[in-house]
Amino acid sequence: MSVGVCRAAAVALTGLEGTTVMVEAAVAQQLPGMAIIGLPDAALAEAKQRVRTASAQAGLPLSDRFVIVNLAPASLPKQGSGFDLAIALAALAASRRLPTDRLTTTAHIGELGLDGGLRRPAGLLSAVIAAKELGFSRVMVPKVAGDEARLVPGITVVEAGTLGGAAAWHSGTEGDWSEAPSSPQQRATSAPAATTATTATERFDMADVIGQPEAVEAMVIAAAGRHHISLVGPPGSGKTLLATRLPTILPDLSTHESLIASSIASLSGSALHTLVTRPPFESPHHTASSAAIVGSGDSRGIRPGSISRASHGVLFMDEAPEFGRAVLDDLREPLESGTITISRARLHASLPAKLQLVLAANPCPCGNAGSPETALSCTCSPNTRIRYLGRLSGPLTDRIDLRLTLRRVSSVVAGGTVSGSAPASSELRERVATARERAQRRLAETPWRLNSEVPGEWLRSDAMRLPVNATTAIDRALAYGALTVRGYDRILRVHNTTFLRM
Repeated sequence: MSVGVCRAAAVALTGLEGTTVMVEAAVAQQLPGMAIIGLPDAALAEAKQRVRTASAQAGLPLSDRFVIVNLAPASLPKQGSGFDLAIALAALAASRRLPTDRLTTTAHIGELGLDGGLRRPAGLLSAVIAAKELGFSRVMVPKVAGDEARLVPGITVVEAGTLGGAAAWHSGTEGDWSEAPSSPQQRATSAPAATTATTATERFDMADVIGQPEAVEAMVIAAAGRHHISLVGPPGSGKTLLATRLPTILPDLSTHESLIASSIASLSGSALHTLVTRPPFESPHHTASSAAIVGSGDSRGIRPGSISRASHGVLFMDEAPEFGRAVLDDLREPLESGTITISRARLHASLPAKLQLVLAANPCPCGNAGSPETALSCTCSPNTRIRYLGRLSGPLTDRIDLRLTLRRVSSVVAGGTVSGSAPASSELRERVATARERAQRRLAETPWRLNSEVPGEWLRSDAMRLPVNATTAIDRALAYGALTVRGYDRILRVHNTTFLRM
């Protein structure tokens, strides 16, 4: 005899945005079998074998009739194995194996093994954050991912090691499960580790930079306002050294930024045991494809690119002219909007892209253009040099706030240091943090936090306009066409940052 429809809640991710999915299960009077409908992908369609086998291994076999499972809303494509737990529990409820009281008020996230064990699916932290934003007060996850789920404050986490443990919790009996609310205190007791990219930069210090005081000061200004910067200079002038030390002078991420950076790391497949607290650092190779930089998506889901993984951190593109022209031009819109949109035939997702871009380039293919040493004279023709740097298009360079030309260090004293070498990163980080605090106080009544986020209309308004004698040079450049309005506004933003860092 057929029974009513039973429902269990799950979460579908489209990028970092979540949608509540109700897994509906019913038993029909047909030959034994199982079907899953509602636009599942291949991995999700295979859940019917995993669910039947795992249920039998857990001692909770499904009905010997036909079980049909619908993933509502049916128009939304669903990907991945994270729906296994919800499908299994809904099917068990439809088979009259457990009560339905808490199935729709608890978000279920987990992949099933054939032995009935629960495994962590990709993007678990992102799904838990989405569940909280969707209004769920409780989430059920595999026990191996309990620490990761508890990183999200304000939601109760139910850990289940097996399908039997999950069914025992819903039945109110003893089993392989535990329940505890997450809290900031629990997060504070976790080890303060971050992602691999972040910990790698912690070995560096700005004090490693020798003989480039102007460049170090420019990096401080860039860090204080999160301004994009380009470094042009011959090999050995310290471009890579400066870029890799930039994250070490950035302040720790705020709670909101930390959750976003951690969500992206989770969506990329990384299992986290603590939130990402330091700004991420991405340095893709110049042979990287557009999909690797921007991100990609297909029936298997969204995969963040370097632009998104560098959100609230640094994206360093070394040997920038060697990147493909299309790859460089793909940066233009995200640098302006702070988001990257991935659109496919049946997929549309937006990912964060609030990053700080650092471009590094040689002055020419041989790298010796402008060298005062005759032994290192440039062998490139004028047209070759023009074409080389011309690979950085005008619209892209117009979005760069600071452009710095470097020279090789000319003298080193005994001991390997130079007079006026760079201060330590800890000292510079305090300066950057102080400048950002001043900017936040100045922008307290606005929706912006950093000078790089302030729109030009606000900067050019009557209340904020600088005296005419202070803008004479850039006004003249704008009038003659040597400067765009975008470039004009970026000069004003850098001026505000320079003033606030004092």
